[in-house]
Amino acid sequence: MSYYRHPPRRVYGSGIGLPPFTPMVRAIMIVAGSVWGVQFLVGPLFRITYLSAWLGLAPDKVLGGQVWLPFTYMWLHSELMPFHLLFNLLFLWMFGGELEQLWGGRAFLRYYLVCGVGAGLFILASGLLGNPSTVTIGASGAIYGLIMAFGMVFSERTILFMMIFPMKGRTFAGVMFLLSFVFTLGYSGGGISHIAHLGGMVVGYLYLKRAWRVGSFFRELRWKLRRRKFKVMPPDEDRWVN
Repeated sequence: MSYYRHPPRRVYGSGIGLPPFTPMVRAIMIVAGSVWGVQFLVGPLFRITYLSAWLGLAPDKVLGGQVWLPFTYMWLHSELMPFHLLFNLLFLWMFGGELEQLWGGRAFLRYYLVCGVGAGLFILASGLLGNPSTVTIGASGAIYGLIMAFGMVFSERTILFMMIFPMKGRTFAGVMFLLSFVFTLGYSGGGISHIAHLGGMVVGYLYLKRAWRVGSFFRELRWKLRRRKFKVMPPDEDRWVN
């Protein structure tokens, strides 16, 4: 059994086709918005304008003992670019509401944090191979994990890519994964951490497939491979089978 096959919980929704605005999604929005408010408004007043430098994810600081940074970085966003926060919250609402509605608040929060911290570990590994003093902030790794989950759970749901192109949920998740992979290999401009996007999706997929349970993971994989060997034979009216 995969993690995303849990029965649905309490239903939230507007009734007009909008994603449900569920309690845990709302709580994450409030926390992220409050932290950004501290960064943008309260920070300069109390001369803590470098909150991102203190709590953002820098690989060299993690190696220096600040092991909490792969968790704290995902609650920070650019003080000078409010759209960084707004787009993340928009995607959180679009893809997170129905997942929380299906899983429940605690399971949803656990998945969100696992994807965010997991993406942070990808950033850490990448930084050790490049510039270990680069600071990364933002919840994009966790958000991309939600995109992966949405594509796996609601694979047949039609969504509008870039608000123009209709595609299935699984196709959208696949496109976002491919873009993240390509950009991670060949593009590092624009101040965007593509390795965080890729890491969030990879960790999300492995988590939903319970890949940390190695035995169960390989048993399910072996069962799928064996199932492909069976063939469905057409019915034969002249033959009886007991």
